[in-house]
Amino acid sequence: MKMNQLKLVFLLGIFASYSSSCSVQSNTVKTVPNKTPTKPTKTPTKPPVPVVTKPVPTVTPTDEIFKVNLPAINREFRGAWVASVANINWPSRNNLSVEQQKAEAISMLETLKNNNFNAVIFQVRPSADALYTSSIEPWSYFLTGETGTPPYPNYDPLQFWIDEAHKRGLELHVWLNPYRAHHTNGGAVNGLSMANKLSDIVVRLKNGMYWFDPSNPKTQGHVSNVVKDIVKRYDIDAVHFDDYFYPYATYNKGADFPDNATWNAYVQSGGTLSRADWRRDNVNKFVERIYKEIHAEKNYVRFGISPFGIWKPGYPEGVVGSSQYDELYADAKLWLNKGWVDYFSPQLYWPIESKGQPFEGLLNWWKSENTMNRHLWPGLNTVEIKVSDRPTEIKNQIDISRQVLKSDAGEIHWSIAGLTKNSNMLPTLKNGPYQEKALVPKSPWIKALPLQTPTLFINDNGIAVQASWSSKKIGDVFQWVLFTQYNGVWETDILTLDTLSKEIPKNKDGKILNAVAIKAIDRLGNESDYMAKKIK
Repeated sequence: MKMNQLKLVFLLGIFASYSSSCSVQSNTVKTVPNKTPTKPTKTPTKPPVPVVTKPVPTVTPTDEIFKVNLPAINREFRGAWVASVANINWPSRNNLSVEQQKAEAISMLETLKNNNFNAVIFQVRPSADALYTSSIEPWSYFLTGETGTPPYPNYDPLQFWIDEAHKRGLELHVWLNPYRAHHTNGGAVNGLSMANKLSDIVVRLKNGMYWFDPSNPKTQGHVSNVVKDIVKRYDIDAVHFDDYFYPYATYNKGADFPDNATWNAYVQSGGTLSRADWRRDNVNKFVERIYKEIHAEKNYVRFGISPFGIWKPGYPEGVVGSSQYDELYADAKLWLNKGWVDYFSPQLYWPIESKGQPFEGLLNWWKSENTMNRHLWPGLNTVEIKVSDRPTEIKNQIDISRQVLKSDAGEIHWSIAGLTKNSNMLPTLKNGPYQEKALVPKSPWIKALPLQTPTLFINDNGIAVQASWSSKKIGDVFQWVLFTQYNGVWETDILTLDTLSKEIPKNKDGKILNAVAIKAIDRLGNESDYMAKKIK
């Protein structure tokens, strides 16, 4: 071949390559880079947090970036309480080895993951003690069998639960009892117990429990320090309080709560509130304070409260039972009205057909009080609700919750034992309302920085495609949502943070793979923009 002919072929080759590049650019949308690489030369930037990384495969020249209408992602909060007090759930005994404790925890988390739950509410402070490393309060009796004795070999149970929950795509909410100082099942009160160390603000009830005086400013400061310490040092998703504010009347055998010292000081200082209003006012100020302090430390950490299911008898009409307003001095309606919570889980532990405590009627009433549009996710009595067919009852309660709450549905199960000790419970949920995975609902009142659009790579071998993805700011990502389109119909899959690739068959049940898309999800459930590619 002559020299001039060689030059001509060479120039034609360059022109063909340029034309091919332009044809790919013509399919690019504004939300993605203007030029799709045909062959990445290096792996994505190393993420700021440790994650499992995998080599990025070569992009084939046949996939195209394009704009699509992706389906809405299924959303519902699905949580379960794991109680440590009295060794109700975890650890099952206070003399387990560390390895036995870890094995029990992993078994519970695997159960939740495999049955499409997305959150665990883990009790880390049952009674002024700690199932985590703390310089403020002692190690829990329920963990080691003696208040103040660390596990051996020493480890941090809360950190372990956080790591293992997040590996499985589960949120970890730390559950604290704010005012209980010592439980009757918590062994002897020793020199390291807060009932002794803070005896000036603790009272002993007639049933043997010890309780912080909620109206003492020192109590409020102490619990505030405990909460801030956990929020600051641990990568948690939420802080959770239960229904124990002032104790139930039976705890003190019907006698009034012994707070004469703080009440007299209030009166002598010129206070004008009645004693009941004064108690409620102190609890109200405490709830507001905790909500604001959590968000000041880490804005994305949510605050949830699970109060007794009835505010007052007669609300709504026909409801009978205990009054948390008058007995626990908990004005839970006010907290919801004011938006001092990010989620609110009234304990609706009665059957649907209960005349005095109707499930649907109470849920609708609480919804009518949710003037700040916070999450309203009822607590369900999965363990011991008094019906003949508990799994069907719980399934029906979930169905009612969905009808009432619509796109912001969710529930918390009391407790994980109700899921595992009834052989029909999990199959009923997994084959029914929990058949598909779900993201938690978004929390639009909490401001969050927008997520970066992930980058999607496709390697096509003719039989399957290997999809892989990455993000420049992977530390902001909590999960991924992978979309696959077969014969024009989209399917979704929610994946954990460390899942960075997946093999996808090009032919599934006779259907042809048309496209793949990927989105990043942050820890508040917010979605990034997507990158989608056609498969040829």
